[in-house]
Parts: sequence; C-alpha cells; structure tokens
Amino acid sequence: MSTLTTPAPNTAAAPLPIGPHTVAPPVVLAPMAGITNAPFRTLCREFSGGKGLFVSEMITTRALVERNEKTMQLIHFDATETPRSIQLYGVDPVTVGKAVRMIAEEDLADHIDLNFGCPVPKVTRKGGGSALPYKRHLLRAIVREAVTGAGDLPVTMKMRKGLDDDHLTYLDAGRIAVEEGVTAIALHGRTTAQHYGGTADWDAIARLKEHVPEIPVLGNGDIWSAEDALRMVRETGCDGVVVGRGCLGRPWLFADLVAAFEGRTDAFVRPTLREVADVMVRHATLLGEWIGDEARGVIDFRKHVAWYLKGFAVGSEMRKRLAITSSLEALRAGLDELDLDQPWPTGADGPRGRTSGNNRVVLPDGWLKDPYDCAGIGADAELDTSGG
Repeated sequence: MSTLTTPAPNTAAAPLPIGPHTVAPPVVLAPMAGITNAPFRTLCREFSGGKGLFVSEMITTRALVERNEKTMQLIHFDATETPRSIQLYGVDPVTVGKAVRMIAEEDLADHIDLNFGCPVPKVTRKGGGSALPYKRHLLRAIVREAVTGAGDLPVTMKMRKGLDDDHLTYLDAGRIAVEEGVTAIALHGRTTAQHYGGTADWDAIARLKEHVPEIPVLGNGDIWSAEDALRMVRETGCDGVVVGRGCLGRPWLFADLVAAFEGRTDAFVRPTLREVADVMVRHATLLGEWIGDEARGVIDFRKHVAWYLKGFAVGSEMRKRLAITSSLEALRAGLDELDLDQPWPTGADGPRGRTSGNNRVVLPDGWLKDPYDCAGIGADAELDTSGG
C-alpha cells in the first residue's frame, strides 16, 4: 500500500479500558448489518495490526436463544480475534438476559455491546434500537439483566441522541448506564429521525462526556478520516472513536487510525487502484470461505464494489458488470481491464454509505405517551433474525 508522509504532532491517545480488556489505540469498528461479518473484521484487523476493537454485526437475542442457524454463523469468530465482541439487539429484558447468560456460560464472546442506536423502521416499530431509550424503565431493565447475566464479561452500549430534537434521551440513558454497571457508552451524534443525514452533533458527545465522567464515552458520526478521529477526540474530550460508514470500501482506514493515534501520519495509506483491486478480491475470497461457497461469497461482496471504487475513473458499464459478477475469476478479470495504475483519488476519503435524513420515526402505537411506562412490551416484540 502506498503511503503519504506528513509531519505529526504527538497525538498518542490513552488506552481504552473495556472491563479486563485494553483497547489501544481507542478505535472501534461499529457494528453494521451485513457488513461487519468475520471476513470484513479480518480485513480491518489486518490493516490495524491487530489493534482496536472489532464488533460483530447485530445479533438478535431471540434468534440467539433459539440457536437460529444464521445467527450461530454470525457469532463465529476467527481464532485470531481477541477480544471477541458481540453486539446484541433486544426489546424484552427476559430474552436479553437469557442471551447474555448463554454467551457467558458457553464462552461465546469476551465483550457484549447493546444496540440502542439502530434507526431503521423494522427495528424502531418494535420499540427496539434507537427507539428504546425513550422508555427509561425498559432501558434500565434490559441493561440490568444484561449486566447481571454477563458476570465477568464487560457490557457496553451504543445509542443515538434521541428520537428527534424534541425527544432527546441520551443524557438520561447515559446516567442509567452508569447506575446499572455499563462499562462504556458510544454515542452517535444524530437522532433517529436524522438516520445518516445532515451533520453529526459532536457537541452532544462532549455533553455526554461531561454528564457521565465515571465511564469512558466513545464518539461516533462523520469520521471519514484519521484526522476526523483526532479532531473528534480533541473537540469533545471523548475517550475514543467508533467508526462505521467511513471504512466502507476502505478497511485500510484502520491503519490510518492506528498511525494517527500513535502520532505517525507517515503511515497513512493511499492505495493505487491496483492495490484496491487486490483487497477487493481478497475480501470476496474471504466471504466465500466463510459462507462455504465461492459464488455466494462473490454475490455477497457485490454491495461493496461501489464503495471500493469510489472516486476512481471506472466507467458505468464496467461498474455494473463488476456488481453482477458471481465468481472470483470474473471479478478478477473485470478488475484487470481497468487502469490499475490510477492513484488514490482526491476527495475519496469523504462521506460514503447511506445519507438519508429527516425521516419519519416509526414507533409502536402510543410509544410517546409516557416515557416510563413499558406495558405491552414482551417477547413478541423481538426480531427473529440477526444482522439487521
């Protein structure tokens, strides 16, 4: 991989304690449905030199307890992954408790993260994800069950600011997390209504850090480069960063992040298209090996093609062709037809992924009537499939 040499100030960051685990530098891969499976985590971890924390995609507690076949595959970790980190989604405290105890008793992971940040309608209409913190008693019950059931395993949580600007919940949720024994909190500086649109509110991250000084606070939102990560820590005082869409099609961003937090911008990665193509083929190969079928692996990889090629001079017809390949041979052959000597494009470090905003927040009937009453929420509100 090509590198860009620039002088750097001393930007070393303090290690992040997650229970008995030390994350140094304090960089976390955000759970993303259909993205942060074992193959993608492997790529990111390789570029980081094994430094950082890499979280699984969302695992539904009901599906885990029922030992759903797809879910059991999603919680598979490579032998080199340490600590093993699972993100759980749940709405029913009893089911969440069962899932957490299962993880602890069967040694399925070393760290559990609770999902209170997902904004998609199929999750929020069940009262889950970013909708759930509005119900303070329900949030407390779920967190208490998780922390109790986890035993010695550390429990963290990821959340948003609230449903919308009129229904902010993050400060109350942060205090509940501290009181119930959560190890660290990650805040995405957007509301549910914003989804991924607009600009993340880093000031909210700073306010949360001031509000819950007892535990580490991680910032999430609009980290497109290592420089963004350093700026977030500097401006908000947060204890680390969680990176999601910024690494789509750029797993080498974790090399940049590690270098930046260690004060070494001389190691920033600026790959040529040839090097990007090699990573694309490796990514597709890993997916095929993980799924157990090359064609299915390449088909699953299709969603990544546009992200990897962002900014490069690749014609629309070739982009379409690469996005419908179903074999490693066809993928490699198509890539070999490109001008692979192209340098990393100017501006390709910018925003990527979903950007929709100002969405209608879909909630259960009567959800906003009382921020404390959680009658009617039970096991039937649980999603039955993992991965979002």
